Amino acid sequence: MIRSLLAGAALASFVVSGALAQDVTLRIQTHHSPESISGQAIGQFYDDIEVMSGGRIAVEPFYASAVVKSTETFDASINGILDGDMTSGAYQTGKDTAFQFIGDPMGGYDTPWQMYAWLYEGGGLEAAQKLYNDLGMQLIGWHIAAPESLASTTSIGNPEDLKGWKFRSPPGMETQIFANMGASPIVMDFTEVFTSLESGIISGADMSNLAVNKSSGLYDIAKYASFPGFHSMPADHFAINKSVWDGMPEDLQRIIEVAMQKMSFRLSLSGSVATQKAAQELAAEGVTIQDWSPEDRAIFREASLKAWDQFADSDAARELIQMHKDFQKTIGLTNAQ
Repeated sequence: MIRSLLAGAALASFVVSGALAQDVTLRIQTHHSPESISGQAIGQFYDDIEVMSGGRIAVEPFYASAVVKSTETFDASINGILDGDMTSGAYQTGKDTAFQFIGDPMGGYDTPWQMYAWLYEGGGLEAAQKLYNDLGMQLIGWHIAAPESLASTTSIGNPEDLKGWKFRSPPGMETQIFANMGASPIVMDFTEVFTSLESGIISGADMSNLAVNKSSGLYDIAKYASFPGFHSMPADHFAINKSVWDGMPEDLQRIIEVAMQKMSFRLSLSGSVATQKAAQELAAEGVTIQDWSPEDRAIFREASLKAWDQFADSDAARELIQMHKDFQKTIGLTNAQ
């Protein structure tokens, strides 16, 4: 009797431990290179979840959009070609303009920490989750490197300087925001920026954060830089196929969520240091670093909120916009209703 009880206990132990030891392999794509600041942070995240899970989670990483185009990563994850997407939620505005206010609520916040606060303390994650779940995905979190900086051959030190300013802009809501400020945004590919600056077709460009802009050689031509940036702070998301997520045990889900927050916050710290260092080096090289005052940022935010309302064309987008406005008021950024 005792022997059969022991045998039964051993069998139960074997079944439980076998279930716990079951491996989960996640095929995840990012558009970042492994050498970039974001790519290094993502690589550390992969290592963290593998180590913390005792090897129960394995990651098959794909950098620099090696499997599909960056904008196709989300659909590839939905359809099972990949399991996870670490690109930009803003790539999915064609599905719903609400994704703009998840991927980059332009002009809405001054620091990554304010955006993280909206996500985790302002109800953002729960609201966004409904959008992701309806499409068959699970949003795990954001990661933000740094606010983006503008580059210009003329001064861009205040809202008045933007009037008539011709610059390279990405397509979408940004063109509406800067048009509201009196600027003349021109949508063009990155490859056209340098020749367009040299020839005077444009006077400036929106490309990336200060450190990336510097490494690209942009400030060899453009001798004015906005820093810290005020207009854009893109948040890349990590989203997993919902069926894959739901099939994972809760402890592995928790490991991924906690490691995601660690990666996000460490990336923002690294990005802050990298851009501060770039600002010091550029200033020493004769580039004028221009930081907008709180009053000027408020003017830009007002123009941004107007463009938000113009851009939104879905109930989900309007819900997220109102949540952002409410949270901005909570933390003292705006009095918008």
